[in-house]
Amino acid sequence: MAIQQCCDIIFSSSSDDSEDDSNELYEYVVQNLETKTAIPRLQNYVETIVPQFNDGQFKSHFRMLPTTFEYVLTIIAPKLKRMKPGYKSISPNKQFLIAIWKMATPDSYRSICEKFGVGRATALRCIRRVIVALEMLAPVFITWPNEEKVEEIKNGFFSNSTFPNVLGAIDGTHINIPAPHDHQETYVNRKGHHSIQLQAVCDHKCRFIHCYAGNVGSVHDQRVFRLSELKNYLDDATKFPNNTHLIGDSAYTLHEHLMVPYRDNGHLTQKQKNFNFCHSSARMAIERSFGFLKGRFRSLLTTLDMKRVDLIPKYIIACCILHNICLLQNDEFPGLPETTPVNENIQARGELVAINRQGAFKRDNLCDQLPFRHI
Repeated sequence: MAIQQCCDIIFSSSSDDSEDDSNELYEYVVQNLETKTAIPRLQNYVETIVPQFNDGQFKSHFRMLPTTFEYVLTIIAPKLKRMKPGYKSISPNKQFLIAIWKMATPDSYRSICEKFGVGRATALRCIRRVIVALEMLAPVFITWPNEEKVEEIKNGFFSNSTFPNVLGAIDGTHINIPAPHDHQETYVNRKGHHSIQLQAVCDHKCRFIHCYAGNVGSVHDQRVFRLSELKNYLDDATKFPNNTHLIGDSAYTLHEHLMVPYRDNGHLTQKQKNFNFCHSSARMAIERSFGFLKGRFRSLLTTLDMKRVDLIPKYIIACCILHNICLLQNDEFPGLPETTPVNENIQARGELVAINRQGAFKRDNLCDQLPFRHI
């Protein structure tokens, strides 16, 4: 709206004011409309301040060591450079720092723009470029284990829980999001929050070996599983060599390659209670994985400040990839308390499923063979 139009509106609503007051008001309006005040921003944060951080300070801000940051940057930097001519673009280093800050903190875009001295549109573009570049690394850093790796994982789970032949632990978690514009009701989970689901399988070191994100919060865990490619994996013996299996909670269906606990009907035998205890002890790996993921990338811990629901799954997978890279680089993130296994006492949530006979037979054999740990 033009300056004169603004003034006309103001003066038409204050015709009883004195001429001196009107002149003073006119000068105030002209001064504030003609001189647009620049938003104060921190100058040269990336260029001057960040290079002065020691390793501990850098990790406390960006949730990873400088060596890990440089390792990832070396891989994705070519994807962050603009090939077409135009204005000088932001360096890959600064783009990655902006994206990491977004992932690592629950800060708003306004706060990010003030810290890094960029506009909102620029911050959005930087974060999206980094997400796309990281997502392309999924086949490299989130991989189903080969036979050699399977043996290592089996031994790792057994040493931690005495539960044999575990290839991975599976579970789902919800990432809370603002209410979307379309079909809001479908995103509401059983806790009453709008969310996107992440289903993941991890190994004994809390590294993800499979991730699947994008289902709305109202979908049941078992249905998410059926929609993922893991459903087909169960019927592929080459994916589960040497009689291995996944372990999951009672939201999943018992299968020869997916062990779930006995449902506590009040009449479990001591061996069955012991099975549930050992099973829960092994399954804590996936709970810890989610804890480390959200502890490192705290934007996933509260409500993810993103509007475009089509980009949120890519963002989540990008965080999972960085989680794996950090662990592969021995860049662990402390702060998650030890988890104590508990007896399984979860009832089915919304779906009734038939017992898989081969799975039931295998579970009973495992139950008889497990050493007693439950007291």
